[in-house]
Amino acid sequence: MTTILKLGGSVITDKGRRETVDLPALETAASAVADAGVEDLVIVHGGGSYGHFHADEHGVSTTEGTHDAHAARAIHDAMKRLNGHVLDAFGQRDVPVVPIHPFSVAARDETGTLSLPLDSVRTLLDEGFVPVLHGDAVAHAGEGVTILSGDEIVVRLAAGLDADRVGVCSTVPGVLDTNDDVVPEIQNFEDIAAALGASESTDVTGGMAAKVRALLDLGAPAHVFGPEGLEAFLSGASPGTKIEG
Repeated sequence: MTTILKLGGSVITDKGRRETVDLPALETAASAVADAGVEDLVIVHGGGSYGHFHADEHGVSTTEGTHDAHAARAIHDAMKRLNGHVLDAFGQRDVPVVPIHPFSVAARDETGTLSLPLDSVRTLLDEGFVPVLHGDAVAHAGEGVTILSGDEIVVRLAAGLDADRVGVCSTVPGVLDTNDDVVPEIQNFEDIAAALGASESTDVTGGMAAKVRALLDLGAPAHVFGPEGLEAFLSGASPGTKIEG
């Protein structure tokens, strides 16, 4: 059974402070994964206060690109630094994590359609590793380089690996309605659109609204939950909001 776990950038970093890891939160997440002992696990993490700050500075988003090589390197290098912290935290708990940097293998065509080969992910899983991917810069025909969000990667992984379970760990206990109550289940974006505003922090990938849209495209159930729901998800439970289009 293949499980995909997305750790939001807002969970593992302080998104209001440039390149600042939330070390206690990251270590808690790493311990939860280590204790759960989930087999065939793929981890994806967001950009948080690393990639998002650099992308915003250079005016790069998921649709607006740059041909400035310095800008592309700045975004990618920031994400590699954050990825290093993630690998260290999980590795110290004997989770067999290894990195896969999307900038080296992914691309978008002129229509924005993503190509992300998964041969290395499949092989690493088969060999007992836990591949760790992350939001990144990505080559984009006609745009130079744009941003590839962690949520897009989750969608690609879920479809390409025929994943059985998908979990998105955010800073909130689930998708919230206008009364700040957790919505138990979402089957249609229009049903929740009014409650989904822009992220309060610098985020070039669309915040919760983009997450919900992406997860509705999976063709399989997913769950959005807060850090307190991570252990439950890893144990097979269904915390937070279930999203199934």
